[in-house]
Amino acid sequence: MNYQPIENYGIIGDLNTVALIGLDGSIDYMCFPNFDSPSIFAALLDRDKGGQFKVNPLFDEQKTKQLYLPDTNVLLTRFLSEDGVGEITDFMPVEELFNGKELIRRVTTIRGEVNYEMKCMPRFNYAKSEHTVELVTDKQAIFKSKGEDETVLRLTSSVPLELSGNDVFARFTLRPTQTADFLLEHIEKGHSDQVDFKSFITQTLFETVNYWQNWIGQSTYTGRWLEMVNRSALVLKLLTSYKHGSIIAAATFSLPESIGGTRNFDYRFTWIRDASFSVYALIRLGYTREAGAFMHWVEKLCQDIEGRERLGIMYAVDGHRELEEFTLDHLEGYRQSAPVRVGNDAYGQLQLDIYGELLDSVYLFNKYGEPISYDFWKDLEKHIDWLAENWSQPDEGIWEVRGGRQRFLYSRLLCWVAFDRAIRIAEARSFPLNEKWRKERDTIYNSIYTEFWDAKKEAFVQYPGADTVDASALLMPLIRFISPRDPRWLSTMKCIEEELVSDSLVYRYRQDKAANDGFLSHEGTFSMCTFWYVECLSRSGQLEKARFVFEKMLGYANHLGLYAEQLGFQGEHLGNFPQAFTHLGLISAAYNLNRQLDNKRNKNVNGNA
Repeated sequence: MNYQPIENYGIIGDLNTVALIGLDGSIDYMCFPNFDSPSIFAALLDRDKGGQFKVNPLFDEQKTKQLYLPDTNVLLTRFLSEDGVGEITDFMPVEELFNGKELIRRVTTIRGEVNYEMKCMPRFNYAKSEHTVELVTDKQAIFKSKGEDETVLRLTSSVPLELSGNDVFARFTLRPTQTADFLLEHIEKGHSDQVDFKSFITQTLFETVNYWQNWIGQSTYTGRWLEMVNRSALVLKLLTSYKHGSIIAAATFSLPESIGGTRNFDYRFTWIRDASFSVYALIRLGYTREAGAFMHWVEKLCQDIEGRERLGIMYAVDGHRELEEFTLDHLEGYRQSAPVRVGNDAYGQLQLDIYGELLDSVYLFNKYGEPISYDFWKDLEKHIDWLAENWSQPDEGIWEVRGGRQRFLYSRLLCWVAFDRAIRIAEARSFPLNEKWRKERDTIYNSIYTEFWDAKKEAFVQYPGADTVDASALLMPLIRFISPRDPRWLSTMKCIEEELVSDSLVYRYRQDKAANDGFLSHEGTFSMCTFWYVECLSRSGQLEKARFVFEKMLGYANHLGLYAEQLGFQGEHLGNFPQAFTHLGLISAAYNLNRQLDNKRNKNVNGNA
């Protein structure tokens, strides 16, 4: 099958859900109306069965380009040929302005007289459910799912539509400056039939562009690599639920971490870890409103913990916890990488590090956003008290291994963070402080230097007795556990470079020697870890090397500045796309490296004055 590479896609969204649009003008992935709803288009996972919404000119030969309107999530796909130039403008009116649940495609001829074809071929409920279609008028069609989802879609067009089986298509010709518009919407949504359709699309486009440009205009970042930082911020915003305040880990489900492998997971959920890291990045850019919305979501989770021992590692967008994993055996998977998984059984895992990431985000929000409430603090106290009794357990760790629990260094580190930040919050706000937290914090600190330090390797290892390092150790200086210039840290980083760094790109761990992750497939380099590596280099004073690695990594972004989870041997994107972890890592690395470079420049200027 002729699959578009993952990196050939752009993303649009409305703060309810997203759509992926290929360079060929095809929407090949969309779950609707919410992030974690069943898919209506999933050609990305099965070209024949998945469903797609394609608009393209009928050129014999063409070149294609994609770009965003500056500082927006409005995507342009341009087709260039000797016979003419055509363009599609794709966007989704955002929830905050329009209540969402609409997808708009405007087709425009720039030069020449261009013939186009449109095919709208939804496949409901992950392509499991049949559907009916009815032409209400020659410019409006209604699609109805026969499955349990009972989704109903309306397609409105400015050009005549025709039926082809249970699909809708159109062929039309546009001369320069002429446009054709297509609006796909959830049937619960509607616009007045009294409003001129073309004017409605134009006004909606104008207001959507203004929304995104006004939002990015609130960023406080003005340093180097501004365009890439802004694009990463726009990605994080697209992965945020306006209704709930939660932040999903990635837009997609079941894109493989290795082609033909079985590490194909659903990332359309809110991991406490990933979302907390996203909050760090957003606060750094001045987006305290988004950080506050996530805090309110977390506060509700903490209140709803009754009857459960501990906080879950991940939740659905609306906060429910059971995310039962199942496979879609009728879909062949991206480039035949089966199984196609929906849901995620990792929700039942024990990952102790989430307490550290969460408490660090609360600490930062309390410091730079707004003071947390007394009730929220009392709910957090219960979790910290639970951790005081349980931090020494083995767990599945940050990489969610499915081959058995270990006493991972990273989990131990973040338990230390949890107690440390809880103590800092309590002292800053004069909250009553359980002195046991201080004792457990110091016990963990000492245990890391005794149990996890391998004197022979001169490095902190993945777990006690392991003979390998783990890229998650790169967080040690970033979370301020150890000085970035401490001899023990520098020798650990040297060991990471020798074992895990390949031409500046960083693997998570060595699969042949690390803890059993339950899978046999080989994976690519982990893009977030590469950005952590950049930040460690810059914090240790290796600025030239840090800048070289960072700018080299920027070259691996796709044509729109987007990243998946991993990079393959040939630089191809692997894993779910786009991934919040990678983009927040970019923001953090850019922020720190820019600051270090400014400090160096200022010292040089003052020294030469």
